Amino acid sequence: MADELTELQEQAEHGRERPDLAPVSLTMAVLAVLVATVSLLGHRTHTEEIILQNKITDQWAYYQAKNIRRHTDELFADLASVVATKDAEAVAKLQEKYRAEADRYKDEQKDLDKEARETEKETELARRKADRFDLGEVFLEIALVITSIALLSGRRIFWHLGMLIAAAGIVVAASAWIVRS
Repeated sequence: MADELTELQEQAEHGRERPDLAPVSLTMAVLAVLVATVSLLGHRTHTEEIILQNKITDQWAYYQAKNIRRHTDELFADLASVVATKDAEAVAKLQEKYRAEADRYKDEQKDLDKEARETEKETELARRKADRFDLGEVFLEIALVITSIALLSGRRIFWHLGMLIAAAGIVVAASAWIVRS
C-alpha cells in the first residue's frame, strides 16, 4: 500500500506539468481508496472464514467425544449383561442406566451433526464472498496500474481502459454481498 501511495504522489507531481491529466490523477486516487477498501473487506471475510473453520473443528471434536462416550456406555451395558452376579436386579438397573446414557449421546450427536453441517455451509459462503472480494481487488489493482500508464504516456485510452476494468472490479467486489448459500 505504501508503494501505491508513493506512486500516486509521483504521478500527481507529474500531473502538475500537464493539467489536462488531472482527472486521471483523481481517478487514480479514487482507485487507491477502492483497492484499500476491497482489500480490507477481503481480509475481514477470510478471517471470518478461518473463525468458522475453527468452530467446525471444535464441533466435530465434540461430536467425536460424544461418540466415544456412547460407545463406552454401550460396551459397559453389554458387559454387564454377561457378567455373573448375585444381584440381577442391580445389574439390570445398571444396564438400563448405561443404555439410556448411550441413547442420550446418540440424540445429542444428531444435533451436533446438524450444527456442524450448518457451520460448514456458513464457512463455504464466507469463502465464496472472500473470493469475490479478492477478484475485485485484482481488477482494481490492474485498473490502477493501467490508469497510471495514462499519466506516463499521456494517452487517454489507458485512462478509459482503467476505468472500464475498475468498473468490473467494483461489480465483482459488490457481488460478494449478493452471494447466498
